[in-house]
Amino acid sequence: MTEQIIIFFQIVLIDLVLAGDNAIVIGMVASQFDHKLRKKIIFWGISSAIVLRIIFTLIAAYLLQINGLKFVGGLLLLYIAYKLYKDIIKSEISENQKIKPDGSTFLKAIMVVIIADVGMSLDNVLGVAGAAKDHYILLAFGLILSILLMATVANIISKWIKKYKWIGWLGFLAIIAVAIELIYSDLPIFL
Repeated sequence: MTEQIIIFFQIVLIDLVLAGDNAIVIGMVASQFDHKLRKKIIFWGISSAIVLRIIFTLIAAYLLQINGLKFVGGLLLLYIAYKLYKDIIKSEISENQKIKPDGSTFLKAIMVVIIADVGMSLDNVLGVAGAAKDHYILLAFGLILSILLMATVANIISKWIKKYKWIGWLGFLAIIAVAIELIYSDLPIFL
């Protein structure tokens, strides 16, 4: 029973940190669009993360055995950080200038979010599955908690980034830090 309580708190902490990463990316991308498109981007970003997390959770035991998977996830996150810097942070968009709701811009935003979701969902599931070990009820709890946290936090972050630009920079730095940590954790495999 004590082991399960410890695992429970480990899963909660992992989810708090890693679900926030997904929410930061979704919020950063969505903040550059008008209100209607922002809601759609948040919906599709969270939906893709949910699907990816369910798939990754179902095969989590196998994923934990693959060498270099965190390294690949880290590289994906570096790519996402570059895209966010290039497309969002670097381009100064004034309050009066909103991204027009054409299909190509909306699809680009969705693709950025989905690519980020792959790396971050994988990272989250690997962390939770590693903590849960053979406790599948706790693994399912971790999946549900991460989805709930991500769904609530993404909308809030999107609004804050629109109002306070410095939050976007903090999010950018957080994504870089997670990417470097992922790459560093798998680096001994390649040396």
